[in-house]
Amino acid sequence: MTSELLQQVRIIDPVSVTDQVADVLIEDGYIQSVTNNISDVPQDTYIQDCSGLILGTGLIDLYSHSGEPGFEERETLCSLLKAAAAGGFTRISILPDTSPVVDHPAVVAQLLELGRWGEKSTPLPHHPTTLSQKPHLNIWGAITLDVAGKQMTELADLAVAGVVGFADGQPLENTALVRRVLEYLQPLGKPVALWCCDRQLRSNGVMREGPDSLRFGLPGNPAASETSAIAALIELVAATETPVHIMRVSTARSVELIASAKSQGLPITASTTWMHVLLDTESLKSYNPNLNLDPPLGNPSDLLALRQAVRTGIVDAIAIDHAPYTYEEKTVAFAEAPPGAIGLELALPLLWQHLVETGEFSALQLWQALSSRPAECLKQKLSAIAPGQKAELTLFDPQQSWKVDRQNLHTLSQNTPWLGQQLTGRVVKIWIP
Repeated sequence: MTSELLQQVRIIDPVSVTDQVADVLIEDGYIQSVTNNISDVPQDTYIQDCSGLILGTGLIDLYSHSGEPGFEERETLCSLLKAAAAGGFTRISILPDTSPVVDHPAVVAQLLELGRWGEKSTPLPHHPTTLSQKPHLNIWGAITLDVAGKQMTELADLAVAGVVGFADGQPLENTALVRRVLEYLQPLGKPVALWCCDRQLRSNGVMREGPDSLRFGLPGNPAASETSAIAALIELVAATETPVHIMRVSTARSVELIASAKSQGLPITASTTWMHVLLDTESLKSYNPNLNLDPPLGNPSDLLALRQAVRTGIVDAIAIDHAPYTYEEKTVAFAEAPPGAIGLELALPLLWQHLVETGEFSALQLWQALSSRPAECLKQKLSAIAPGQKAELTLFDPQQSWKVDRQNLHTLSQNTPWLGQQLTGRVVKIWIP
């Protein structure tokens, strides 16, 4: 029997909506006691003074990208899961844009097998061995063959194969196809996540259209490329009544549309990405190719609207959308760089530092957006930090300093604008049932 006592740790529990300091006793993967002072503990209990540390429910990522299979030089499933563990994530969901695409049950089985990197856990290099547990791997099944947006996959077969839900991770611009998809998916009871973007309106835009795009001389992507597609999707949801998750929300007008749809009782959830609530177009003055994202970073008004929407729950969750690329792929001119950046190991410390420590978010609001609400979007359950519950937990030290470099990152790629910088805040340990 293994037993651990965390003394005077700050508990942030978005399930029971509590923020308190207490002792926590964990035995054999279950929480045994949560109280002000625990003195009666089993023999050989590991006792840790956790003053100043944060204990929260495990973080859950809604969608990210794996290199493997097909692009193992960017990321393997092993390195992806290690990065997720080091970032405090106990569950991670990968999009189907691998090679081959996850559009057949055999590929689902292959990925699940590849993801089993050591059932008894594998120690992570350059990090405490307490981070050696393996996050749960969720797999999104493709909606269309080869994620090409033309022909539906065998959705029912993929559901039986064990996908967490359905998403292409690419825009579906054929509205007739979207309607058929929503009708077919309704009886399956699986989440469906859609990225709303009109490619014709987007054209060759690489940053959000506005004063900064004119100032920096980069082709602008108008907000209407996103909002017109969201408006069309809302109409289809109203017609079919199929629940839908809207991915990668990035504009203030999108927030207004989603708020209106929710006020009408439509079954819609939404997420933005961690970089869209941290940065805006002003950051692009560096022309750092690692800031080329899709959708692009918003204007300052978009950033403020997204933060407010996450705080109030209009935008339910913050996703990581971890997108690894090699050094050679990203070391090009800004407009030519493939869009995307890594984030699994960086999101929590940077969000905590810039949102919680500044007082803009409460600790509970951030943890809800990274943990309990993503679980709800995936139609999954998350246990509270309470006696008798399974321990799915993240222990975070908001004061620990570390450098973002190859030695400290577990992902194989380093495509991030924070490369070489010193960060404050790091995950100390995770528990996974």
